[in-house]
Amino acid sequence: MAKDKKDDKKEKPAKAAKSPDQIEAEKAAKAAKKAEHAAASKIGGKGAAQQGGGEKPRSGKREADEPPAPFPSEYTPRLLQQYRKDVAPALMKDFSIENKHAVPTVTKVVLSMGLGKAIAERPRLEAAIKELTSIAGQKAVVCRAKKSVSNFKLREGMEIGAKVTLRGRRMWEFLDRLIILAIPRVKDFRGLSPTGFDGRGNYNMGLTEQTVFPEVNADVVTFHQGMNITIVTDAGEDKSAHALLKHLGMPFRTAEAQAAIRKAG
Repeated sequence: MAKDKKDDKKEKPAKAAKSPDQIEAEKAAKAAKKAEHAAASKIGGKGAAQQGGGEKPRSGKREADEPPAPFPSEYTPRLLQQYRKDVAPALMKDFSIENKHAVPTVTKVVLSMGLGKAIAERPRLEAAIKELTSIAGQKAVVCRAKKSVSNFKLREGMEIGAKVTLRGRRMWEFLDRLIILAIPRVKDFRGLSPTGFDGRGNYNMGLTEQTVFPEVNADVVTFHQGMNITIVTDAGEDKSAHALLKHLGMPFRTAEAQAAIRKAG
């Protein structure tokens, strides 16, 4: 029996091999997080020095109600480097674009959660705001009802959702984590629907659970909440926007897979 126990201890499950892109994305996310903490620590030290030493220097850990520390000027997200080096030249070639400033690009990303159940359950709203802030790296704002609806027991001004709007380097860093880390963790994933465009070059997609993001600890999640992600581009049309996102690595379904899903459904 003792020998069997020793053998059981020796046998450990093999870890799933990570792709080079996933390893590189994780390194970039860690570097960005470390840079944010370093910048916050530096800002806190300056504030304490200006106060004459009356208070202890602030630690590098950012409080929930504080704005996020800006990225260092020398930091460039991996996906932004890929866009400048590979994606933009490919789009110029595909669409015969001569001016590099006319190449379509992503302008902002909006993350939103609809929390209708939060009317009766206040902790659900607080948990959603905390998790959305962790995912985006930016403080989430509360969305309120614009009008009253008696059938849903809804009054104007009630808190029914949360959202975050990302731009600049924080947007590129989030898109990189979404493509490399979050989407591959979706259960029974069959590819993103190519029909999610709105006709003006903007793409909408949904996730059923927030736990696909590694920033959210699944062991402490009390409410499973889906979210909507809107990727806004300046393409102006769906064809070029689809090409842009595909070159960036968004895993769209093929035409054959889309036809098979329609036939089965």
